Amino acid sequence: MPIARVDLVEGKTAEYRRQVGEIIYRAMIEALGVPKNDRFQVIAEHSKDDLIFDCEYLGVHRSDDCIFIQITLNSGRTLETKQRFYKAVADGLHEGLKVRREDVLINLVEVQKENWSFGNGEAQYATDSAKSPGSPTARR
Repeated sequence: MPIARVDLVEGKTAEYRRQVGEIIYRAMIEALGVPKNDRFQVIAEHSKDDLIFDCEYLGVHRSDDCIFIQITLNSGRTLETKQRFYKAVADGLHEGLKVRREDVLINLVEVQKENWSFGNGEAQYATDSAKSPGSPTARR
């Protein structure tokens, strides 16, 4: 169960924010292998003064439209899988919403399966069946 947190400068329409979420969700399914309907997102807008970043860090030239994307997900994906995901999100936002690829900052936070509770105060992934490699919940 990945949870995506998206932070961007205020002033975008509800449709724009919805499309950002949809593009990220589609990339999670296609590049990370997340199951359909496993969609949990928080999209927040901030004043320009409250979204602080370096416009030139690592030689990437960011604008005021920089979008921060942080996704917490189960650990275990390869570097190549992560790179495909980064590219899918940047390309999707560029093609769908004309967001500059330079303005897409992504951070993946990997956790162990037992760090999730889907409700009822239970650790649903901490069962033996969730730990087995062939289980449909093994990679979420």
